[in-house]
Amino acid sequence: MADGQPRQRAGQPAGAQFMPAPRAEASVELSKPERAWPPIDYEPRPWVRTGDEVASRRALRAAASEYQASVPPEISKLRLDLEPAVLAVADDASKELTRFDTKAGMIAAPFASILLRTESASSSEVENVTSSAKQVALAEIGESRSGNAQLVVSNVRAMNAAIALSDRLDEEAIIAMHEALLTSSAPHHVGSWRQEQVWIGGGSVSPHTARFVPPHRDRVPGLMKDLVEFAHRTDIPVLVQAAIAHAQFETIHPFPDGNGRTGRALLQGMLRAGGVTRNVAVPVSAGLLSDTDAYFDALNAYRTGDPNEIVSSVSEASFAAVNNGQRLVDDIEAVRARWNATVVARADSSVHRVKEYLLRQPVINTKTVASALSVSEVAAQTSIDKLVDADVLTQAGGRARYRIWQASEVLDALDAFGARARRSR
Repeated sequence: MADGQPRQRAGQPAGAQFMPAPRAEASVELSKPERAWPPIDYEPRPWVRTGDEVASRRALRAAASEYQASVPPEISKLRLDLEPAVLAVADDASKELTRFDTKAGMIAAPFASILLRTESASSSEVENVTSSAKQVALAEIGESRSGNAQLVVSNVRAMNAAIALSDRLDEEAIIAMHEALLTSSAPHHVGSWRQEQVWIGGGSVSPHTARFVPPHRDRVPGLMKDLVEFAHRTDIPVLVQAAIAHAQFETIHPFPDGNGRTGRALLQGMLRAGGVTRNVAVPVSAGLLSDTDAYFDALNAYRTGDPNEIVSSVSEASFAAVNNGQRLVDDIEAVRARWNATVVARADSSVHRVKEYLLRQPVINTKTVASALSVSEVAAQTSIDKLVDADVLTQAGGRARYRIWQASEVLDALDAFGARARRSR
């Protein structure tokens, strides 16, 4: 299944989301709207065969006729009417996200890096891109041959870009986030909106039998401009706005690939820009991962004109993210406490700095430690040896000067987080 292309029933695309500008106190109209949230429409578009297709006669005959491309509504000026219960859940979820973000930000450990990695891994797994914590950590130091691990690391870069650009919401910023995701694996897909028709399901010959056909490429720039305008509104609560923008982006599907992961990176940027989070990337994607069917069904419902379900889905994912994230923080804090009680060294010894580094980078070699901490390789190796003696590190591979070590307790905590996230699937 391609990135951002979930299992659809009524048909749905792949996508991303957007960051709102900082806002004043926000509210949503609860009275009857002037116009209900509109469903997508469709329009006929000509299809030209290349002549090189290999398929059945039936499929080739269908590919010779017009196809139906979706026409998403513009939403920047629409009045939003949500069920009161949905608004209440979204408000509760926002408060929980802020509470967890504040607590994690106050702990003297690098939880921003830890939670960013878990969010990136979970977002990738929604697209069935899976990798162990060890392989991801190896990929981060250039020592993994796993393609999936390298994709997760690329997703970390996209998440970082989304947060770094959270105060700048425009089309260029969104394209930059997508580029951070795919510049290593698919550089030919980055730098602009898509220039071709894409579709979901139904084979590779043509869009005629697809489960969902996103809008024609001609409509993408205008729809993206409208979505950016929607994201700048200040009359909608942050979490509600992020959820709806995500669903709209999924429907527009503005890139040839990487829409789902880019979209969930943008969700983090929206939460940061709106002030719901300030310190960490709360792993909301891990919450979505726990019930992907509900997530995909909610995207389908949005396209039929019901925005309530996607707001509910993101809200419930936020609660799950906080619960799972808190357990991860507790596990890492327990590891940190054991190390502090076990490792005996002078207060100014670099071994203490290496311990902290291991919490965010649990697989290391001498060069990575020396570079990250600005110490000599001799000093780095001395600290590593002390941590091996204290059972903090074990050798994970390599020989002589190319040896690799791992902090197994941290890797176990990260893998346990992932297992909890996918347990109900």
